[in-house]
Amino acid sequence: LIFLCGFRWCWIPNWLPSWCPTSQKDLQAAETRMLRCVSCSFTKHFIPVSNGCQLWTLACGGAGSRGKTPLVLLHGFGGGVGLWVQNLDALSRGRPVFAVDLLGFGQSSRPHFSKDPRRAEDQFVEAVEQWRAKVGLESMILLGHNLGGYLAVSYSIRHPGRVKHVILVEPWGFPERPDSSEADRPVPVWIKALGAVFSPFNPLAGLRLVGPLGPSLVQTFRPDLRRKFTSMFTDNTVSEYIYHLNVQTPSGEAAFKSMRGEYGWAKRPMLQRIHRLRPDVPLTVVYGSRSSIDCDAGGALKELRPYSHVEIMTIRGAGHYVFADQPEDFNQRVSQVCETVD
Repeated sequence: LIFLCGFRWCWIPNWLPSWCPTSQKDLQAAETRMLRCVSCSFTKHFIPVSNGCQLWTLACGGAGSRGKTPLVLLHGFGGGVGLWVQNLDALSRGRPVFAVDLLGFGQSSRPHFSKDPRRAEDQFVEAVEQWRAKVGLESMILLGHNLGGYLAVSYSIRHPGRVKHVILVEPWGFPERPDSSEADRPVPVWIKALGAVFSPFNPLAGLRLVGPLGPSLVQTFRPDLRRKFTSMFTDNTVSEYIYHLNVQTPSGEAAFKSMRGEYGWAKRPMLQRIHRLRPDVPLTVVYGSRSSIDCDAGGALKELRPYSHVEIMTIRGAGHYVFADQPEDFNQRVSQVCETVD
């Protein structure tokens, strides 16, 4: 604790790159190994946005998908385009599909984000809008998982004419933090103390601090990530990709830290401004039956948008990573939603 409290975090990144066994080339190679099981033809490009930044983009879809509304996939916190490997083939059979590394994540540029939660959110959202304009999409179906779901709605509030349908997969940041006066389950003092100590740190700082032990720790403590992709990989391809995604320069991660409050609640809960989303923008919310995420936000969306289309789906046997836990069911449900758009 003396070490953690006695020094500021800002000096550590100077030596972390040499301490962590990673590089941009390592991340590129890990992603390439993830995508080797994708059968559909696809292209990968950096799409320029403002301030010299670029968004890493995977695009797939054959000639038969022309004229259909494109589906744009936004990953969650700590994710990247490679995590959609079990979905790309099925989803791109009927329409163009774009998977994007959010600004500050994956292979996209990792700029400095504002520490103000509103401005940090603006940076994410405007990067998506600039990306859309550069790619030349008139409109799209926007699907977001976790943080990507939060940003998908934020984008749709500001640019409703560009969105034909929003699909939220286990979205983060919608409910308000429960009233602190509810003392039926008080937080232990030691947890509050640890929270105070680690609050200056980015969420994934610990993974960087362990340096060379990082890859083995991911394999040891998150074996579930490997199990989710056993139909495609029998080695450590997935855990290696997850590791290299999350030990690069903390950029989007730092922005997420600015946007979340104590115990992970959003500082700007989306339910407080969902009334600003145009009524004619339909919403579909997808949850996993085994997820620990509170699904009450879906019901709240229906109540707050009584004159709008809000559909809630629960996929049996799936946890938070619905698209990886039950990919066939997920792909079928999402494809059905997309067909209603066209």
